[in-house]
Amino acid sequence: MANSNQARKRARQAIKRRNHNMGMRSALRTSIKQVISAIDSGDRATAQAAYQAAVPKIDNAVNKGLIHKNKAARHKARLNTRVQALA
Repeated sequence: MANSNQARKRARQAIKRRNHNMGMRSALRTSIKQVISAIDSGDRATAQAAYQAAVPKIDNAVNKGLIHKNKAARHKARLNTRVQALA
């Protein structure tokens, strides 16, 4: 348990930050799953729209330090490849 005022405040901030990060991570995963489900349905227009909506969320997660930039690039590349493969 935190004893000093500074440690108590840092503990409160850590709880807030963890909740915020969990929400952002959940939104990121949901957007990726929406692209995958659109790809699985076979509708290219829907998949393209879902991909366009997911890219800013992925980039935002990188800027906030939530995921590594290489992981973001990997997700975007793989999703884009699958979207482009729909004909």
